[in-house]
Amino acid sequence: QVQLVESGGGLVQAGGSLRLSCAASGGTLSNYGMGWFRQAPGKEREFVAAISWSGGRFYYAESVRGRFTISRDNVKNTVSLQMNSLKPEDTAVYYCAADQSRGYYYASVNQDEYDYWGQGTQVTVSS
Repeated sequence: QVQLVESGGGLVQAGGSLRLSCAASGGTLSNYGMGWFRQAPGKEREFVAAISWSGGRFYYAESVRGRFTISRDNVKNTVSLQMNSLKPEDTAVYYCAADQSRGYYYASVNQDEYDYWGQGTQVTVSS
């Protein structure tokens, strides 16, 4: 099965930027939709951003629209999340996920539709 590994998390001050990356091993992400989700302490996991295999469909949570950008490199088999203008409320564990069934054309905002998940990477934004 496909294994996903996130990297790029860390500690930044409010207003700063981070770029998260997700790399696949044990397989490729061909035709998979990809998404980023996050879970803050004491809260449910929530949708952040998603992109289809083709790159022609993408969606962002209202809370991050205009600040975060999702992209993918299908040759390198990676997906990234560029996070700008970070706020303390962005503090969370960020997870990369892959949708093998619907991802060619579709970018799902529903975490139940994703099949593979990474272990997460911590993002902490200080005041």
